[in-house]
Amino acid sequence: MGRLLLAFCLPAFFCSTFCSAIAENLRIVVLGDSITKGVRTGVLPEQTFASLLQSELRESGLEVDVVNQGIGGERTDQALNRLARDIIEAKPQVVTVMYGTNDSYVDKGQQNSRLTAEQYGENLKEIVRQLRQAGIQPVLMTEPRWGKAASPNGAGEHPNLRLEAFVVVCRNVAKELQVPLVDHFQIWTDAEKAGTDIGAWTTDQCHPNPEGHQILSKAMVKTVRSELTKRNTRE
Repeated sequence: MGRLLLAFCLPAFFCSTFCSAIAENLRIVVLGDSITKGVRTGVLPEQTFASLLQSELRESGLEVDVVNQGIGGERTDQALNRLARDIIEAKPQVVTVMYGTNDSYVDKGQQNSRLTAEQYGENLKEIVRQLRQAGIQPVLMTEPRWGKAASPNGAGEHPNLRLEAFVVVCRNVAKELQVPLVDHFQIWTDAEKAGTDIGAWTTDQCHPNPEGHQILSKAMVKTVRSELTKRNTRE
């Protein structure tokens, strides 16, 4: 009787395990602030770059889920506090990391950014280190440029003045640690130099509108697809 039960149980066990392994999609986490979160007045969930990226990757034949882990107002130090719980435990193959707008911002009545550029750089390095230690491929991304009509920060400056210094740090970290980089800031800067009003890609000179999210997604897809394909081939 015992052998008979085993004969019935083993196939069910192996089928359940095998089928679940096959059915499980590749997973990408997009980690960042409110620009990553995306949803706001005028932007629906399906219009965010995370959702657009998932659609485009699926259309190219990749069975992938894109999980949006953007939190409004978040900085790199706060991202580190939740990295293990919210990101690493989800076991993604790839994580995109986009911070700098909040880290670099100067609040009303202040003269200094919320974090120094050095703190920001060290936090990025630690995020990369922890992701790699968990076997996850990081992709660093610079934030998009603020529009020309953005209100001055607390120090009376255009926010891009501080943000640009943090963008340089992000590029340097990517180069030093040999991490793939999607340089949204450069793409938006080039568009502005060519005569585009990039503020028209936003809801408020900062947060992307649906058109802005399309620009972000298009800039990401090639790099993310490449990293997913490399992981799939190795596994």
